[in-house]
Amino acid sequence: MNKLDKKGQMSGGLITGLVFGVASLVIGVIIAFVIVSTLTGANLLTTTRTSSTVTNETGGYLNTTGYQLAGLDTNYVPGGISILQVTNATDGVGTVIPSTNYTVSSTGLLTNVSVITYASINVTYSNSIYSVEEQSTDALSGNFTEGVDNVSSKIPTVLLVAAIVLILGVLVLLVATWQRMRIGGGSI
Repeated sequence: MNKLDKKGQMSGGLITGLVFGVASLVIGVIIAFVIVSTLTGANLLTTTRTSSTVTNETGGYLNTTGYQLAGLDTNYVPGGISILQVTNATDGVGTVIPSTNYTVSSTGLLTNVSVITYASINVTYSNSIYSVEEQSTDALSGNFTEGVDNVSSKIPTVLLVAAIVLILGVLVLLVATWQRMRIGGGSI
């Protein structure tokens, strides 16, 4: 085998390597997507959720604009908030306010549904907390999405570098062929 044939094989190896590298990257990302989507859709151990109870949270008020519950756990489950008791803190007695006078949103916004407003209330409530497995899955999903965004932003650069390397490889082959023809004297 002469030098030209060896160079041709090397460039064929380069092209094959580039194609297999990009294909492997795509296949790897697809497999990772399948794994992460399976984990996020599995409702991992929702039975291991815990709850947190806040007793007599002070400084609240009850009106139509709403009071955001301040003692919610940072990992609370939206919609998992239960108001146990609301008392009037301004009357000195702590009169219980009937549950027909207020409502709570899934994010913990306590609003008045009657015409009576209260300037100061104490609220006792509980909220469900995501299980450790659910928190881990959510973090994995967020990190994976960010990682895919980072890798996908680099793909055009990688493909551009691969194209430049491929063009340079073809130019080297053309120069080598040209020199071989020149050394031979160009006679037929």
